[in-house]
Amino acid sequence: MPKRDTADRPFIVIWEATQACPLACRHCRASARPDRDPGELTTAEATDLMAQVAEFGRPSPLFVITGGDPFQRPDLMTLVRRGTELGLPMSVSPSGTPTLTRAALAELHQAGTRAISLSLDAAGASAHDGFRGVDGVYDLTTRAWEDAIALGLKVQINTTVTRQNVGDLPDIAAQVRDRGALLWSVFFLVPTGRGRALLALDANETEDVLNVLYDLGENVPVKTTEAHHFRRVCLQRAVLARHGVPPAEALGLGPLYHQLRGRLDELALTDQPRRTRRAPLQVSAGNGFVFISHRGEVHPSGFLPVDAGNVRQQRLVDIYRTGELFTSLRDPGRLQGRCGDCEFRTVCGGSRARAYAVTGDLYAEEPACSYRPGSFPYLADLTEVLP
Repeated sequence: MPKRDTADRPFIVIWEATQACPLACRHCRASARPDRDPGELTTAEATDLMAQVAEFGRPSPLFVITGGDPFQRPDLMTLVRRGTELGLPMSVSPSGTPTLTRAALAELHQAGTRAISLSLDAAGASAHDGFRGVDGVYDLTTRAWEDAIALGLKVQINTTVTRQNVGDLPDIAAQVRDRGALLWSVFFLVPTGRGRALLALDANETEDVLNVLYDLGENVPVKTTEAHHFRRVCLQRAVLARHGVPPAEALGLGPLYHQLRGRLDELALTDQPRRTRRAPLQVSAGNGFVFISHRGEVHPSGFLPVDAGNVRQQRLVDIYRTGELFTSLRDPGRLQGRCGDCEFRTVCGGSRARAYAVTGDLYAEEPACSYRPGSFPYLADLTEVLP
């Protein structure tokens, strides 16, 4: 559980500073464009947005400037400095473009940026550049990764998983281990923006991958995005380990699990544990998480483009704490189908973004989950941790 009341303040606030970006990524949530939108928040409005985030009080939410490519805004350094002055922990999520130089990263660090996130969607240059739509992106990204660490910046690596690149996951994990990173965030595709044209994993394949990520957890710091049922998997696996029960058999894992697990073993990613497993935080759309578009619209997440208001007319604190959309998303009693019946609903809740993208209903059951409520044979072991 987060060490704060997520109904009172978000754990993380992400601001889409611009949709401008020279890349043409196949999965882009923002359907990024080559030029800046004249309707973007101005420098003064962006500063006011950060002041609104500071109004939540201490500890301040993490504030992430994303895009598009944030480096397309000439005021980026000014905004990072102002956010730092307001007491916000500042992070930036740049694109792998020629603007991502060591000098630019050093300036970000000097302005107060604590961390950056970089995207790596394949283990090699050809496949990654094909996914991003521009040659040379892989080399720019891996160089920036090394430069950022050398400069003292924390680095998060983001990977969007689809059927096209799922086989690369173990080799990407090996790069995270070898190069070093604060965190590897594995995004499970939500069919929105350009991502509608990609092939997402089905529910059984998703289950296989989530269990592979669990296997990695003592060697690579890993989390999931838009796969909230990873929390269920972590609880199930902890109980199975206590009983000495092999997970593949008990959970009915499929061929994809065995394929990826075999590659993990080849890469020595399941050897002697090197770190303490990172427990997944219970943060989801509208519940510890809030997204602000380049025009100031407030959404529960970047993958859930339902407007709850606009920071140009309303204070973010009011939208988040008392707005109907946000308060309803924090109510597990609204969940329908298998999610509504599931004993794990209070620690998972499913991806509301995926449910909405696939069905048009915010509260429909999670399409990428194969779990049948009540089917886990050791539910009695979970009574202390399931509210």
